[in-house]
Amino acid sequence: MTTIPLRVAGLSWRVRPRAVAVTLGGLALLGLLMALNMRIGDIPMSLSQVLGGTFDVNSADHFVIMELRLPRALTGALVGAALALSGAIIQSIARNPLASPEILGVTTGASVTVVAGVVASGSAYGGVSGLLSTLGIPLLALLGGLTGAVIVYALAWRRGLDGYRLVLVGIGVAAVFTNVKYWLLTVGDVNDTGRAMVWISGSLNGRGWEHVVPVALALAVLVPLTLLGTRSLDALRFGDDTVTALGLRMNPARALMILAAVLLAAVATASAGPIAFVALAAPQVALRLTRYGQPPLLSSAVVGAVLTAAADLIARTVFSPIELPVGVVTAVLGAPYLIHLIWKARK
Repeated sequence: MTTIPLRVAGLSWRVRPRAVAVTLGGLALLGLLMALNMRIGDIPMSLSQVLGGTFDVNSADHFVIMELRLPRALTGALVGAALALSGAIIQSIARNPLASPEILGVTTGASVTVVAGVVASGSAYGGVSGLLSTLGIPLLALLGGLTGAVIVYALAWRRGLDGYRLVLVGIGVAAVFTNVKYWLLTVGDVNDTGRAMVWISGSLNGRGWEHVVPVALALAVLVPLTLLGTRSLDALRFGDDTVTALGLRMNPARALMILAAVLLAAVATASAGPIAFVALAAPQVALRLTRYGQPPLLSSAVVGAVLTAAADLIARTVFSPIELPVGVVTAVLGAPYLIHLIWKARK
């Protein structure tokens, strides 16, 4: 693959023109999809009205764009980017294209704690509800995601980390978490479970700036850190013995990158619910577009944002005036892709 060396202030990077082109093209497509999404609403707008309402504070459309439509579009893009980046990290570490936060129990663990918080807000749970409601959805999702990741990592560790064992253990843990989640919905108040079901489906409806900020902050902090860890990921794909021979401290590097992936997936899940298959498909799409040896982190994040924005556009237009949750669309589109990956791995 063609690379161009870049040296700045004594530091050196390898720049891949194809990856740069994919990233820039994805950003342009993402801007178009977000603009198309912001056209849709109770008051239809043209693209010129969207652009005018975004930048002209005196425009009559400014409030609708900035307070109602832009937060939703930004939430979808940022959540998709965070999930895809998390999936790219996990797939690189596990050396398995089937690995992703939802399969490894991260998003399902976050779902359990969030549903527990929503259900516990009912009066039947007494004093527990006050504690859970005080913690807040983002912290609950983070706690559940970390718990799921720790359980899967501990059960899959056998003098090393095998990619397929990690996936199998993750599927089992995710199944347990899923059943716990539905049990909580069964015993909860019908009004609380109704609110929880909307969140479980993965919806961008009603997203505001309070949902944008946590994901934006997580990406601002973790994207630079994960990019600094790219060399560790490059080494990890050669196997544990090779990594040890190269002198890399494998377990600390792996643990830090997994922690970053868990944080990204948990914060994204807290903002929009468990949007399925974005973390699984986006890294593999970016891998094939860039023709790189493993899922590229930055390109994967951009592809994830594009996929989520496109799924949201489909969810809002195909069955209009009925609006589907974006998670339903990603699940319908992602399930055949998962079958394709399993069939390819079997062959």
